[in-house]
Amino acid sequence: MENKKIRINICGVQTIGVERKISMSGMLLPKVTVILRGYETKQVLCVVEQLVGTKVNSIEVASNSPHAMQSIAAARKEFGAEVHVGAGTVTNLDLAKQAVDAGAEFMLSPIMFTQEMFDFAKKNEVITVPAAFSPSEIKMMFDMGADIVKVFPAGQLGPDYVKAVQAPLGKLPLMVVGGVGTGNVQSFFDKGATYAGIGSGIFDPEDIKTCNSKNLAAAIKRLEENVCW
Repeated sequence: MENKKIRINICGVQTIGVERKISMSGMLLPKVTVILRGYETKQVLCVVEQLVGTKVNSIEVASNSPHAMQSIAAARKEFGAEVHVGAGTVTNLDLAKQAVDAGAEFMLSPIMFTQEMFDFAKKNEVITVPAAFSPSEIKMMFDMGADIVKVFPAGQLGPDYVKAVQAPLGKLPLMVVGGVGTGNVQSFFDKGATYAGIGSGIFDPEDIKTCNSKNLAAAIKRLEENVCW
């Protein structure tokens, strides 16, 4: 369902936008999703706690992290009402099943999804975000049922690629991931990206490892200030 509305963003630009309800569950993902890879459950929860009440209220836990599914389940249980929690690096049907069992609301991957994965996600009302690199791959993923397509690695392609792809294909819900951080994410939004996934480009890894709440909160604030929401 699409509802057109005129809005003024924080950059002072008046736009006629489309509020898009993606996926069968009607959940709209936040503009930016935090990506965590390689951290223990306690460290993941430290980050999620700092996302509560911010515009960056979405987190992906990579499935190749220690105790990834336990981290997803714990984050959903403790902060699920305030932060969207998903699984990343979902590369096969078995991992998709584990992610759903853990309570993931969405699934990302560095590669394309199979039809089995799309069908399973749809059955369980989970948002799908497979990756693609070329225009043909992007279109294929949407044709197979993707809610959002992750353009990866976006940093190597650059912001202009996002604009160029959508010139012939039309406006698409694309998420840029890989080489995207606080300093350059807005340049991708300026060129037509709808979403962004940011990992190491937000936090100092040491702040996550030591659960430095003050520094984590400051990093999130810097990101919020660098994005036109």
